[in-house]
Amino acid sequence: MLKKMGEAVARVARKVNETVESGSDTLDLAECKLVSFPIGIYKVLRNVSDQIHLITLANNELKSLTSKFMTTFSQLRDVPVEKLAAMPALRCINLRFNPLNAEVRVIAPPLIKFDMLMSPEGAGAPPP
Repeated sequence: MLKKMGEAVARVARKVNETVESGSDTLDLAECKLVSFPIGIYKVLRNVSDQIHLITLANNELKSLTSKFMTTFSQLRDVPVEKLAAMPALRCINLRFNPLNAEVRVIAPPLIKFDMLMSPEGAGAPPP
């Protein structure tokens, strides 16, 4: 069991380091057995978080994402609306001050059964 946990931690570290070193706009943490978003990632990505436009968290065991996640990665553009719509326990997602693409703004409202908070289209960053 400890070996598997160690392998999972190493996998996350490897993927985060690849993103930082390559300057990629994508962070792929799919299939990493995450139950929460690791706090240490915020520190490692602090200099590049504004460049991250896509984060893949598919096939994990996440129960929630904190407000720190949303404020740290404020440049997310694509939201997997179909995946969110299939989450029966989801009650609200706050995506304010993210430059969401027009498709998300049009497709999301009729599909979802939870509150999806978005800034008006073209809104700038939050006030300091």
